[in-house]
Amino acid sequence: MARHLPLPPLQPGDWLGLLGGGQLGRMFCMAAQSLGFRVCVLDPGADSPAGAVADRHLCAGYEDPQALAELGRLCRAVTTEFENVPASALDLLAAGMVVSPAGASVAVAQDRIVEKAFVRDCGTPVAPYAEIRSAADLRAADPGLFPGILKAARLGYDGKGQARVADVHEALAAFDRFGGVPCVLERRLDLAMEVSVVVARGFDGLQLAYPVSENVHRDGILALSTVPARVSQDVAWRATDAALKIAQAMDYVGVLCVEFFVLSDGSLVVNEMAPRPHNSGHYSIDACVSSQFEQQARVMAGLPLGSVRQLAPAVMINLLGDIWFEDAQARTPREPDWAAVLRHPQAKLHLYGKTEARRGRKMGHVTVLGDSLDEAMSVAIQIERQLGITG
Repeated sequence: MARHLPLPPLQPGDWLGLLGGGQLGRMFCMAAQSLGFRVCVLDPGADSPAGAVADRHLCAGYEDPQALAELGRLCRAVTTEFENVPASALDLLAAGMVVSPAGASVAVAQDRIVEKAFVRDCGTPVAPYAEIRSAADLRAADPGLFPGILKAARLGYDGKGQARVADVHEALAAFDRFGGVPCVLERRLDLAMEVSVVVARGFDGLQLAYPVSENVHRDGILALSTVPARVSQDVAWRATDAALKIAQAMDYVGVLCVEFFVLSDGSLVVNEMAPRPHNSGHYSIDACVSSQFEQQARVMAGLPLGSVRQLAPAVMINLLGDIWFEDAQARTPREPDWAAVLRHPQAKLHLYGKTEARRGRKMGHVTVLGDSLDEAMSVAIQIERQLGITG
């Protein structure tokens, strides 16, 4: 596979490009800048979180030819902060610069149908499923897939584009609500928990995996990540091994997250993967030698990977816009009591610079460190109560 490698490695002062202006991009900018690089963000949002801290912001669409040309002229390497950036834009940039991850890798993760077939071909189990491209496919689906979850094949995240369906009639109604777009129908499984593994892989094929994260979701959105996950060494090893094998099979370059379901019998199935840093890896900013965002910058600059060693047990709390509102009836947001959070000396607050708080919107996170996981969890529970986070 022909690739443009950053040889020799990029130097402080060189420009790195980023497609996407969200909070993941903001944290990437900060990590890259700490290594001495300058960052140019291409994003259509005039007040994007990443654009606010970047050294330059190109306010344009991801397929805008002039903006892509300017990004290619200015930057030595480019990456992406979310998987729905058009893979075609990455392919265009790859003709003349370092791109990680490659457009082909992003394209796999953009389509659940393609993704599931790829993971299965890697020898890693996925939930029993059927490809759904028409109402007729639903009517012909194996009855054993019910009760199930119907998921749009593209553009779904944080529970969007998903519906729990008890039978074919509910599935047909959900398929109609989704606009008849291609979907997958997955059988609902008896889950013990959900875990994820973040992998960093360089152009030289060297790869490292962060400790396994135990994740709790509420309303389809990640709420808590506990690291290391409270699983057996065998489960942790199998999840890590599967994530590394998937990255290698994709010839992946960059930071990749693979999410797993741990079933009640201890077996693992892949839920999905994200070709970028992941919410469940945010704890690495405070709890690891090198964060997932630093690794992203290191890879694209052709630098050696940093250590993924965890320095302290950690619990990451996702902060959604809901906590800006007094109660379910409130219409006017107010600022949460951050001083109360920071009275816990082991709490690290990260706000994303978003100008408008909305219910369900990711506004920041808190990472709680502890001498033990029990200590970190105890403080995290106190902080959730102080902020009015329920669930």
